[in-house]
Amino acid sequence: MTGRTARCRNQARIGNIRRVERPKAKFAFLTLPRYSMIALSSAVEPLRMANLVAGDAAYDWSIVSADGEPTPASNGLQLAPTIALDKLGPVDILFVCGGLDVQAGVSPRILAALRRLAERRVPLGALCTGGYALAKAGLLDKYRATIHWENLSALREEFPRILLSDQLFTIDRDRFTCSGGVAPLDLMLHLIKMKSGARVSQLISEQFIVDRVRNDRDRQYIPLRAQIGVSHETLIRVAQLMEQNIEQPMPLDEIASATELSRRQIERLFKRHLNCVPKRYYLQMRLRRARELLLQTSMPIIDITTACGFQSTPHFSRCYRAQFGYPPSAERQIRHSKPAAGTSTPP
Repeated sequence: MTGRTARCRNQARIGNIRRVERPKAKFAFLTLPRYSMIALSSAVEPLRMANLVAGDAAYDWSIVSADGEPTPASNGLQLAPTIALDKLGPVDILFVCGGLDVQAGVSPRILAALRRLAERRVPLGALCTGGYALAKAGLLDKYRATIHWENLSALREEFPRILLSDQLFTIDRDRFTCSGGVAPLDLMLHLIKMKSGARVSQLISEQFIVDRVRNDRDRQYIPLRAQIGVSHETLIRVAQLMEQNIEQPMPLDEIASATELSRRQIERLFKRHLNCVPKRYYLQMRLRRARELLLQTSMPIIDITTACGFQSTPHFSRCYRAQFGYPPSAERQIRHSKPAAGTSTPP
């Protein structure tokens, strides 16, 4: 099939879409320093394709920064044109785009601007780690929300009033939060379907070679699932139970009873697929959670000790040193001694 023939067929299919006059939807994307470009691109490109397949300019978008200057993404690239946040006109949704070291990029100026937008009842959203900015501004309290899985634990500890989930994206009233990577594509296809219809959403997914459009009932893949595959649901259930009981670790016999397995069956599963015993895996999970809290929050080490199921700070410190090569206090010293953002080559 020639390229011209393919284009003609696509145009014929697009022509079958019944055009309904609707107001143009205006989206804005506030880029924080070192934001995730894949998350932002996955959100913007469906809007562009929606205009193309529907044959009209139903969607408009703007890239925004605090001062109007292009913001470097985590890959070092910048997008233009970029407009200043205080020059932004009326929009239907503003998404905060986060990425690496999001806490450093959330300034008092940004927080004040987000609160003003909320006071004007502008719907607010977040991509990847951008949800931290909304949380810090107090704009997610008592809302259901999601964020990239690496930041779920820290956000849950720091902002207990948020109803956090491990969903790919969450829509709760006028808040639209999304995990990272390509998950914003699923969120945008959902929003486009609501405004422009299922046919437009389907054509976009076909153009982008998306095999399955995920919805807000889909969960982020946890690291274990990515490691062993989706076919080992029994092992995943055991690991999820461990993850849900970090602060008060469950004895292996209780886990076996809750999952209707024997202790020996669980031990064999961990040995076969993870080459470790359950107790070791559970300990490593708790230590990873502790490291997230050390790096992403200002919680005292004694509180992290309790939050991660260790009975004493000395015991926690010994386990942490054995796992990572240095004690918890050194972890924060290393973090604070790193060069400020922009003084080294972006990752």
